[in-house]
Amino acid sequence: MEKVGIFYGSTSGATRVVAEKISKELGGSVELHNIKEATIEMIASYNNLIFGTSAWGIGDMQDDWEDFIDELGQIDFTGKKIAIFGLGDQMEYPESFVDGLGTLYCRLPDKSVVVGEWPKEGYNYYFSLAEKDDKFVGLVIDDHHQPELTDKRIGDWVKILKKSLS
Repeated sequence: MEKVGIFYGSTSGATRVVAEKISKELGGSVELHNIKEATIEMIASYNNLIFGTSAWGIGDMQDDWEDFIDELGQIDFTGKKIAIFGLGDQMEYPESFVDGLGTLYCRLPDKSVVVGEWPKEGYNYYFSLAEKDDKFVGLVIDDHHQPELTDKRIGDWVKILKKSLS
């Protein structure tokens, strides 16, 4: 597998921890980047990308992603693969569960390159912007209420990604 760039936004550190776990599970040549320090050139240099964000408040993306998201429109994603993951709290915010993930997906300029959808089963919420065709657009983690499932979910998702990433 070609080199993978993981770009995450993390305010409290939870998204960074998940990004690190994904990196370890993927093995090989993986480079982690905080989106706060990222540039268009850094992202454009990878053919395999993983973007991670958390949801804040009632479904907002993490602040550093909010600041950077418009820059993605300047990147040609032809020939690239993008997987996305999001953290959320299904009990506290069941009406906007992982909406940060959904917003990140919606703002991607080319959705045809997105891989790694994830099943909705096992979550309890009312609504999510991260749903598409009865699945989530990427890996969903609720480390607040289901921490015992985090490592297994990451492992299962990475198996999917290894088949999808070039």
